[in-house]
Amino acid sequence: MMRLTRSKALAISTTAMVAILSGVPQAPAQTLMDMLRGNRVQREAPPQAMPPAAPVQRAAPPRVSGPSYYAYKTDALVRVDFAAITPERTDDHAALPPPGVDSQSVGSTVLVAQAVSPVVTETDETVTSVQEEATPVETPASEEAAADEPVTDSQAAQEAAPLDETDQDAAVQDVIERARSVLESTPDVGTAETLTPPAVEETQPGETVAETPAPEPLTDEQIAALQQFELMAEKEAADAIVAHYTASPEYIWVSAGALNDDARAALRVLGDASSHALNPEDYALTVPGAGAGVAELAAFEMELSARVLRYARDAQSGRIDPNRISGYHDFAPKELDRAGLLQSLAESDDVASVLEAQHPQNEQYRALRVELEMLRASAENDIVVAPNTLVRPGETNPEFPKILTLINQRADEAFRAEHGEVLTRHLGSETYVQELGPVIKAAQAAAGVGSDGVIGPRTVQALAGVSKASRIEKVEMALEQARWLPSDLTDRHVFINTPAFTASYVEDGQEKLSMRTVVGGLSTQTYFFQDEIQYVEFHPYWGVPRSILVNKYLPKLYSDPSYLDRNGFEVVDRRGRAIPSSSVNWAQYGANLPYDVRQRPGRGNALGEMKIMFPNSHAIYMHDTPEKHLFDRDNRALSNGCVRLADPRAMAAAVLGWDRQQVDRRLEGQHGRENLSVKVPVYVAYFTAWPNAAGTVEYFNDVYSRDEKTREAIEKVEALRSAGV
Repeated sequence: MMRLTRSKALAISTTAMVAILSGVPQAPAQTLMDMLRGNRVQREAPPQAMPPAAPVQRAAPPRVSGPSYYAYKTDALVRVDFAAITPERTDDHAALPPPGVDSQSVGSTVLVAQAVSPVVTETDETVTSVQEEATPVETPASEEAAADEPVTDSQAAQEAAPLDETDQDAAVQDVIERARSVLESTPDVGTAETLTPPAVEETQPGETVAETPAPEPLTDEQIAALQQFELMAEKEAADAIVAHYTASPEYIWVSAGALNDDARAALRVLGDASSHALNPEDYALTVPGAGAGVAELAAFEMELSARVLRYARDAQSGRIDPNRISGYHDFAPKELDRAGLLQSLAESDDVASVLEAQHPQNEQYRALRVELEMLRASAENDIVVAPNTLVRPGETNPEFPKILTLINQRADEAFRAEHGEVLTRHLGSETYVQELGPVIKAAQAAAGVGSDGVIGPRTVQALAGVSKASRIEKVEMALEQARWLPSDLTDRHVFINTPAFTASYVEDGQEKLSMRTVVGGLSTQTYFFQDEIQYVEFHPYWGVPRSILVNKYLPKLYSDPSYLDRNGFEVVDRRGRAIPSSSVNWAQYGANLPYDVRQRPGRGNALGEMKIMFPNSHAIYMHDTPEKHLFDRDNRALSNGCVRLADPRAMAAAVLGWDRQQVDRRLEGQHGRENLSVKVPVYVAYFTAWPNAAGTVEYFNDVYSRDEKTREAIEKVEALRSAGV
């Protein structure tokens, strides 16, 4: 009995203490005493239990995003300010010579073929005939004293051009023929009689010939009349027009009241713009007809100069600024001296060559032009398969019969002997039955795209090729993108083509080495830029980029602060001191971590046994990798942005100028750097159409959709030019 009472008392005492400790609000003393005595009392309803404390919510790890793609912005066209053309003239109203021209030597050459200038004299009744006027010969004062002295044979030989007699005669005859051609092409300016070329006196060997008459000046009245003409152009072109015609107020494209040969040559080049994948409509202008007035001719002069400058800029740099497409594009602007180009065109005997020279001058660009011409002249593929077709075993797809037909067309005797019976039975079927699995895998293996049995875009491309329209589009984009690179790629360079997943080493203009690569994934894209390889680092440390540290490792460190310590990484603070990863409260900094992290050299190092460096702001370089199996995949857009090489030792030997054995021996040593004796240009490029070593253009998937963005930007530029605003 006593034991029960004590147990009961203990239970009550415990209950009372729980009530006290649980925070029962102001329980009366009598109530507590009653509870301790075991008295039965009518208690109030117990208070509601406190809700359990919510678990501590740890902030989600931050992320660092890569560059973005932009809505392309074009530069507005401006009106050419013809009022700003203010040429300085002499007292007799002739234009002063342009800067850099020695006025004392102008006209000092010996005139042999007399220059003929049609002079129209107007009377009260009609227009008189054209008179022939000989251009006077000016002799510098320094030569007057020597003019009376006989010239010896040896002196004449020194002054003459170093040509033999045959070349001299040919050069003289060429001048004569060109002079006759100019005169014959001069249009009738209102006379009743047809102009005939005058007799041309032949020259003696060694004499200099005035090849063309002096350019016709733009009069002040014509320049004033231009202020009524509205011409829209790029700002740089507008400024160049004002600068050029202020310094040289003379026609380039007009002679004798009509279009001259230079104008016709320039118009032919502009009209052939489509052969370079440019749009001829971008360079369209009003061409005056016969009998055009001086105002029309002056307007034509300015408009053709503006369109020629636009063409030259497009040919040299492309129609768009690649840096406005996305943050993944990084190109220094190409400088074009537009006023200087107009002066060169004014002085040139071959306007077409001057304009054609603005395009890239390399074999790859020429191969792309030839490919474009052939594609436009070719027929469309007989069988066109939708490029994004995806068919797995057991699925039905309307494109599947085309795939089977293509496999049947490509099958050789060995393939037919093994798979012909099954393939023939299912021709025309839209269902990918299990029985066809070995057939598809064998066809994939023969096409070199793996053998997983799944029909995807790469299998479609390998079997059906790319449609004609798609190939034309890729070549057109490649021609535009090729203008972003230097005109001359140099005889020695490394070329990385991201969509092709390849890297090539070129020496003496020939491809000496090519290998597979792994490039950046869709969210960690490899950039498009150029640089120079400076050194190779053996047994490298891997300095973890900030984006990878935040996006990949920080989530692990939130739950496991010692992760870096256990996996061969070093954490360094701002003072350069190495500290344990486990000692850092990684959650308190967000993305602004005050630490650098690097991985020590070793077999597990992400860079493998070497990295090939061309230091740049994007932290992109070539390197080895322990993940060799990735090179067997068809789609190798898998890295964090850098370029992994299938054979890094071969590439290192090539750029260092070593043999393979020397690289092997160096790898037996410790961590260290080997500088290149001569830096090697490297192009980290993006081309979905590009010629291989044999000059054959190959096609690749647009892995980052950059061709699409390039096309959208070009369309915006074309719309701006079409509107003329």
